[in-house]
Amino acid sequence: MAKKSTPSISLSHFWGVVVFSLCFFVPKSVLGEKKELRFRKNGEFKILQVADMHFADGKTTSCLDVFPNQMPTCSDLNTSAFVERMIQAEKPDFIVFTGDNIFGFDVTDAAKSLSAAFQPAIASNIPWAAILGNHDQESTLSREGVMKHIAGLKNTLSQVNPAEVHIIDGFGNYNLEIGGVKGSRFENKSALNLYFLDSGDYSTVSAIPGYGWIKPSQQLWFQRTSAKLRRAYTRQPEAQKGPAPGLVYFHIPLPEFASFDSSNFTGVRQEGISSASVNSGFFTTMVEAGDVKAVFTGHDHLNDFCGELTGIQLCYAGGFGYHAYGKAGWSRRARVVLASLEKTEQGSWGAVKSIKTWKRLDDEHLTTVDGQVLWSKSHADVSYLSNNVHKTLEMRAVLVCSLLLYAAKNHA
Repeated sequence: MAKKSTPSISLSHFWGVVVFSLCFFVPKSVLGEKKELRFRKNGEFKILQVADMHFADGKTTSCLDVFPNQMPTCSDLNTSAFVERMIQAEKPDFIVFTGDNIFGFDVTDAAKSLSAAFQPAIASNIPWAAILGNHDQESTLSREGVMKHIAGLKNTLSQVNPAEVHIIDGFGNYNLEIGGVKGSRFENKSALNLYFLDSGDYSTVSAIPGYGWIKPSQQLWFQRTSAKLRRAYTRQPEAQKGPAPGLVYFHIPLPEFASFDSSNFTGVRQEGISSASVNSGFFTTMVEAGDVKAVFTGHDHLNDFCGELTGIQLCYAGGFGYHAYGKAGWSRRARVVLASLEKTEQGSWGAVKSIKTWKRLDDEHLTTVDGQVLWSKSHADVSYLSNNVHKTLEMRAVLVCSLLLYAAKNHA
């Protein structure tokens, strides 16, 4: 993956030429029932992110960027073993694969390779989902074919595209709702929302080089979905003042990932930010929606940092697969996210209180690194109260000044 940073070009003039239309609702009986996602009885929900497996043909596939003495025994089986170790160590409630699941150029049979790549997740019986990267379609299946195969595998919640949308770019745009604890007053509400988008592979516009980007049709779907979820969350029962927190997953990082330096992120940045050469405005779309707390991507294997920009954490997972480029001596890694609910005055479970993250390294001890709080309700409430206090003080100051001026005028 040769990657060079190029100047961003506005795509605002593209918005006017995109036509969106919605079609009919497809009942669950047609789509088939899916596993229910909800917080555990202890008020927690844990997500394991696996980025860039680059799986090929299994044990015959060589490794990249490992020490010479590791080469004879290293293959795709090392990648599978790492997935299994992570599942055993973390016992996640949900697993997300964020693209470049297979490395198409080195894959003999795409369907077979995809099934093998996801086998550890399938065997675990844990619900999982996947999105596409820029290498998944470079073998014997088209991009749509790859996503259809993934959506047909056991225990997956992956979708080819949202059933209610007739026209949308890409394959693998969908959302999942995480219900509150069974038996709690949040049981029938989605306390945490997950969004998945296809960030494309490569530009199809001749005048624009480089990687793909999240298109206007996808952004419209995201806006409508976010608004629908916000409305549901603020209605009875248990009407909430603000939206439930949202997490967004896609493969290629946004240009905004280049906004950080070593002073304002947690983790490492060891290579350039390989975003599209244009800025499609999706970051602004997420900020405007108001519910997104964190974004998780892959693509740049030697970056694994999280940095906050305008209230949203932008996070890399770090390279996971052994057939992917990496750095000898720098362990492959995975990201874990833990959302925790708050206790209500009645002793039940309520809304999300905090979202934390850490990474684990594929070393002897599955070492945990870079634990941090991505978002907390208390911090958000303090910010809200602080803003309102400042506004109140400003209004009072204006009122006091007006009264003083009035008194001075009458006294004169």
